[in-house]
Amino acid sequence: MSQEITHPTIVDGWFREISDTMWPGQAMTLKVEKVLHHEKSKYQDVLIFKSTTYGNVLVLDNVIQVTERDEFSYQEMITHLAMNSHPNPKKVLVIGGGDGGVLREVVKHESVEEAWLCDIDEAVIRLSKEYLPEMSSVYSHPKVRTHIGDGFQFLRDYQNTFDVIITDSSDPEGPAETLFQKSYFELLNSALTEKGVISTQAESMWLHLPIIKDLKKACGEVFPVAEYAYTTIPTYPSGQIGFMICSKDKNANVKKPLREISNEKELELYRYYNKRIHETSFVLPTWVGKELNQ
Repeated sequence: MSQEITHPTIVDGWFREISDTMWPGQAMTLKVEKVLHHEKSKYQDVLIFKSTTYGNVLVLDNVIQVTERDEFSYQEMITHLAMNSHPNPKKVLVIGGGDGGVLREVVKHESVEEAWLCDIDEAVIRLSKEYLPEMSSVYSHPKVRTHIGDGFQFLRDYQNTFDVIITDSSDPEGPAETLFQKSYFELLNSALTEKGVISTQAESMWLHLPIIKDLKKACGEVFPVAEYAYTTIPTYPSGQIGFMICSKDKNANVKKPLREISNEKELELYRYYNKRIHETSFVLPTWVGKELNQ
C-alpha cells in the first residue's frame, strides 16, 4: 500500500497559501481531496493536489499557480491582450508557463507559425503533462517548440526575433525578482521585432500597488507604450491579477484589439476574453489610475 503524501501547507485537509511578505494578514485556502504528487525539483518545491471544488491544483514554492477551474481567465488575458495588440504575430515566445496554458492560447491565432516556450524547470512541464491535460496537451501541437533553460540566456541568443513575448512569471521573490526589473525589459525589447509586443504578469492592485508603480515606470523607460490591465481570478490573492502590456510601436493602441472576430468565433475560442473585456481591462478604479497616471 502506497504511503499517503503529506505537505506542510496542508493541515487538517486544507491547503493554506500563506505569505508574510506578499500578502500579509490573509491566506487563500482550498479543501484537499487528495495529494497527487510532491517533489523538490532542482529549482522549486512542486505540489499537485486534487481539490474538492477547483479540480487539480499546481503549487510552486507554496503558492498556487493554476487550478483547473479558473486558469482560463489568467491564461486567456495574459495571452490575447498582447496577441491582439500586434498586427500580425507569427513568432511568439513564452517565458515560464510550463503548465502549457499560455501556449494553448497562443496557437489559437492562425497567424502564428512558431510558438516557443522557455522554462527553466522541466519538472513543471513533465508533471503538467500528467496532471493538467487541458493545458499541457498543447505540447503535441506542430507549431510548438520547447526549450528547457534560462530565459535570460535564451533572449540573448534570439535578438530581433519574436513578434510577441509573454512572461508568465511567479511573484517577485527570489529568482523571479529579476523578471520585474528594467534590465529584463531591455532584454525583451532587444529580442522583439520592430513592432513587437510584450505582456507580463504584473501583480494585484489590492496588494502590490508600489510594485506595480515601479514596474510601470521600468516598462515606460524601455517601451513607448506601457499600460496596466487586469483580470479577475478567484484563487489568486485578492481575486485579481494584472498585466503590463507594452509595445515598441509608439503609435500602438494596446487598449483596443487590432483584429475582431464574430461573436460565434469568440464563443468557440474563449471562455473569458472578448473584445469588450479587452477594452475594459485597461479601465482602472479611480485610486489605481491616479497612482499609475493611467
